[in-house]
Amino acid sequence: MVKINDNYLNLKGSYLFSTIAKKVKAYSEENPDKKIIRLGIGDVTRPLSSSVIASLYSAVDEMAKKETFKGYAPDLGYEFLRSAIAKNDYKDRGCNIEADEIFVSDGAKCDSGNIQEIFSTDNVIAVCDPVYPVYVDSNVMAGRTGLFDENTGKYSKVVYMPCTKENNFTPAFPEKTPDIIYLCFPNNPTGGVITTSELQKWVDYANEKKAVIIYDAAYEAYIREENIPHTIYECEGADTCAIELRSFSKNAGFTGLRLGFTVIPKKLKVGDVSLNSLWARRHSTKYNGAPYIVQRAGEAVYSDAGKAEVKELVNYYMQNASYICEGLKSAGYEIYGGVNAPYIWLKTPDNLTSWEFFDMLLNKASVVGTPGSGFGPSGEGYFRLTAFGDHEATKEAIERIKKL
Repeated sequence: MVKINDNYLNLKGSYLFSTIAKKVKAYSEENPDKKIIRLGIGDVTRPLSSSVIASLYSAVDEMAKKETFKGYAPDLGYEFLRSAIAKNDYKDRGCNIEADEIFVSDGAKCDSGNIQEIFSTDNVIAVCDPVYPVYVDSNVMAGRTGLFDENTGKYSKVVYMPCTKENNFTPAFPEKTPDIIYLCFPNNPTGGVITTSELQKWVDYANEKKAVIIYDAAYEAYIREENIPHTIYECEGADTCAIELRSFSKNAGFTGLRLGFTVIPKKLKVGDVSLNSLWARRHSTKYNGAPYIVQRAGEAVYSDAGKAEVKELVNYYMQNASYICEGLKSAGYEIYGGVNAPYIWLKTPDNLTSWEFFDMLLNKASVVGTPGSGFGPSGEGYFRLTAFGDHEATKEAIERIKKL
């Protein structure tokens, strides 16, 4: 008789954004005349840049000719893209990351969920709280987290590192020593950042404890201030303790194209076992590579024109972030983030729970955001808005909120 993976039964309800989508759908069906403005999910709204489009067209033309047709991609990704990544994202920042330490994929979400497969289920994971749900949920599916406690909002075997306004939304070293540490900066959902010196402390801690940091740098393009690291490999010793996840979704608008990559330095080992080799084996077994035309589009992001277009795109969204911050502050809201990240983390007013505030925004203003409690227990009483809408819709949404 067939058996299921019982670990899936330990998952908390449905995926956060699936729950939101169901609520929004029900509201829309009941109120067909209402214009709903979505500032919840972190999906981009601007079209792909001209350099990316030109590269896509060129690659499609190649696929139409026998001489230039491409089938399966190389295991790690095409050399032209990996070399462009290594140079522009790492070597130009003084980080000695080589092309064969970069694994191209169809997005950071998949990689952040899959990377745990190369580690034993006996490992203890530590996560920031609040946290991007995929980090925890994928470990639940693997059987690494224990059972969920409805009273605390926590899994019994997970080490939670509270990130609150009291600690400037950056975690402290946990009392219990973890084996795997998930960090995301600029942070989703709080929009918080960490300085290079503070991140160095985490690198030193991980090397001392023989732990591995899984570092999500998907939002590094939004960093505006000095002394905020764009990659963990700016820290000395990170190549012996850290895996980095990166994405083309938010910097270049590839949420529909799907492209990302994971960096695992060859110096990173557990005992005598190379994690680079393990991930390569997993990658080649379970993945056939991002499409050739999409990888060519990724290469175009690193051209001079592509870099300028990325900067313009990021500036567009950060203008939204500034407008959200200024508008909500003028209305008396307590807000965080929105300076080095496209996320605004606000305190819910009048002691409303995060889901109560969600319902109020949806029903009274037809605006969709994300309840903070969906990111973990320390997210209760907070709410996330994104800057990924278009200017006019974002302005209208904030004006509606200000009138509540």
